[in-house]
Amino acid sequence: MFNLQNILRENIKNLVPYSSARDEFKGEASVFLDANENSFGSPLATSYNRYPDPMQFKVKTRLSEIKGVPPRNIFLGNGSDEAIDILFRAFCRPGVDNVVIVPPTYGMYEVSAGINDIQIRKVKLTADYQLDLEGIAEAIDNNTKLIFICSPNNPTGNSINRADIETVLTNFSGLVVIDEAYINYSRQKTFIQELTEYANLVVLHTLSKAWGLAGLRLGMAFASEEIIEVFNKVKPPYNINEASQELALEALQNVEQVNAWIKQTVSEREKLAAELEKLEIIKKVYPSDANFILVKTTDAKGIYNYLVEKGIIVRDRSKVELCEDSLRITIGTPAENESLIVNLKNFLSQR
Repeated sequence: MFNLQNILRENIKNLVPYSSARDEFKGEASVFLDANENSFGSPLATSYNRYPDPMQFKVKTRLSEIKGVPPRNIFLGNGSDEAIDILFRAFCRPGVDNVVIVPPTYGMYEVSAGINDIQIRKVKLTADYQLDLEGIAEAIDNNTKLIFICSPNNPTGNSINRADIETVLTNFSGLVVIDEAYINYSRQKTFIQELTEYANLVVLHTLSKAWGLAGLRLGMAFASEEIIEVFNKVKPPYNINEASQELALEALQNVEQVNAWIKQTVSEREKLAAELEKLEIIKKVYPSDANFILVKTTDAKGIYNYLVEKGIIVRDRSKVELCEDSLRITIGTPAENESLIVNLKNFLSQR
């Protein structure tokens, strides 16, 4: 049975969070003499002399309308990486607790675990990149606090079987973190809809992919109000700057444009996959629910180096478990995808 207090670190339970001036003030005012800001303004045309909203209420309200989740169930972080780091710091005791990851998967889970001195237990995905449920069950002990599942998965691109994820959620007494950074490109529905069903569920989203805001570094965590309160307790007081909040709010008004880009990306993904399958140097094109394709090649290093010479950068994933001789290719514009195919054909003709 899941109980948040059972997995929360004692020092976090007892932590009195930093109280900023903007946390203490509620309502409207015209004269702010509470936060030791420069009352005369800033050198910029847009004045940024005031501290930003520490809880990003306007952005969360707009996200609430788009995602169908109350603002109290939303955390905004400096990229999804901040949410991942907070999970380790809040729930895992350094040198004592452990977490489970299912490689090949997003690399920051392991990096963040290392930074926080948390043991990683790896349970490799199956040959078709799905969960090894028996292996996960065997890896878990009383000190296992988190299980990370990336779906659609990075770098493989496929969605993880929904029933298998639900099995993990039902049987694990810690937090199950489902990273849905690429969910906008997927045929699968988001697990956000299941927040009321599973008290131990945390869903990660980002504005870096479909929304095209990678430069702003805005990630989201969706969870129960109790879990979000922990995030807000641990985060820095002003973790999202005012400029990022303003730009995000502006971007979030353009849902139709983003949906059009998603449709075009998915269309280009199918076209690119079909073209890649025609090439002798491509041994396998893995099915993808993301904005990238993983391909197994005859010579990943040689192809990668050749493309670099031509000014085309893909990702060599050959050293990743279960991704030997594989390249990860992001879906580009039609012109960029055409350039890629032309150069791959040229590489083939020069062999």
